Amino acid sequence: MSARSKPLVGVILGSGLGAVADAVEQPRATSYAELAGFPRPTVEGHAGQLIEGSIAGVPVAVLQGRAHLYEGGPSEAIRTPVRWLRAAGAEILLQTNAAGSLRPEVGPGRLMAITDHINLTGTNPLVGPNDEHIGPRFPSLGRAYDPALLDALRTAAATLGIDLAEGVYTGWLGPSFETAAEIRAIRVLGGDAVGMSTVHETIIARHCGLRVAAVSAITNLAEGLSEVPLSHEQTLADAARAAADLSRLLVTAIPLLVDGAC
Repeated sequence: MSARSKPLVGVILGSGLGAVADAVEQPRATSYAELAGFPRPTVEGHAGQLIEGSIAGVPVAVLQGRAHLYEGGPSEAIRTPVRWLRAAGAEILLQTNAAGSLRPEVGPGRLMAITDHINLTGTNPLVGPNDEHIGPRFPSLGRAYDPALLDALRTAAATLGIDLAEGVYTGWLGPSFETAAEIRAIRVLGGDAVGMSTVHETIIARHCGLRVAAVSAITNLAEGLSEVPLSHEQTLADAARAAADLSRLLVTAIPLLVDGAC
């Protein structure tokens, strides 16, 4: 890999948020099909390509689409892209996702910075043999979402006048949406938003030494909090509403994230 293409920041784009890749300058696209071990996305809204270039002058590698456990493929398809970013030279992982809100005041179209997560997927991507060359057997998640990087997101949002909510993201296995009773239980546990990704990539990233920041694009109110039926089509439509603000936030935040990592 050339010095020109060595990324400082890796970005993972969630469902319906692929248009954020339009912010990449001098983009060079590579299909996941050409990259060993990368997933072959089966979910609408995940293009399945790597975009290399820069955002606001910072070298980036943008993963346009991710694998999900509910797709039934191997966990390696989730681990490989994150570890590729680290091996390529990235120091920071900036994740995005589409999520349902458990807080009525944070409705569709809003953005939420993730401050912590609850893993309710029933599994951990580090289960199995551990490679000490990648990371420790028992990695700490005490600061899974880096406080300095969170401050950078806050600063960028304030500069742009974006009303950035903050909260705890709950990872759900899927592919079925949650029941109203399950949502009530998640609220008791302290969850503010729920989705079917992100927590595993964060665990993998922290294991291999990447610092993590993450933003959810709120696409709906969770089951039992709205009369609107949940569907993936609705998720994609409302993710598109949030994508414009998300693009602006990323372009402004990425240089600040790099400064905050120093």
